[in-house]
Amino acid sequence: MTRKQRRATFIFVSLGILGLAAGLVLFALSDSVTFFYSPSDVAERGVEPGERIRLGGLVEEGSFQKLGDATVRFNVTDFVETMTVTYRGVLPDLFREGQGVVAEGTVQADGSFTADKVLAKHDENYMPPEVADALKKSGNWQGEGAEAPHAETYGQGSYP
Repeated sequence: MTRKQRRATFIFVSLGILGLAAGLVLFALSDSVTFFYSPSDVAERGVEPGERIRLGGLVEEGSFQKLGDATVRFNVTDFVETMTVTYRGVLPDLFREGQGVVAEGTVQADGSFTADKVLAKHDENYMPPEVADALKKSGNWQGEGAEAPHAETYGQGSYP
């Protein structure tokens, strides 16, 4: 084998190993690439109790309850499935029924969700892009036009 052939073989083998490594990394991260799961995604995927996820959707109208000791319970829905969320702590100022929310926590054995962090919408026209896309996918999007009301890039630009 000539020097030129050895060099070409080395390059092709190196590229193959690099491609295989990238494929393995992407495969390993495929379940955690999603920013959040909608209640329908949780039901479809059969998320295991105790698994830590982010749950996103709309706070269901009429579902908010104060349980005392700074604990609240509310339902998060994507209009196909609904999950009950329990949270102990101070809710964001912009949290309210009918608005987009993303809660981070664990799924319980009874199918409910215990959150340790709750993120509310940004302003009165903003909804997390993932929540808006999930609502569009389920056919329950009620926003204006074909686009979800969110900025193209977070933290920059104006919101419609």
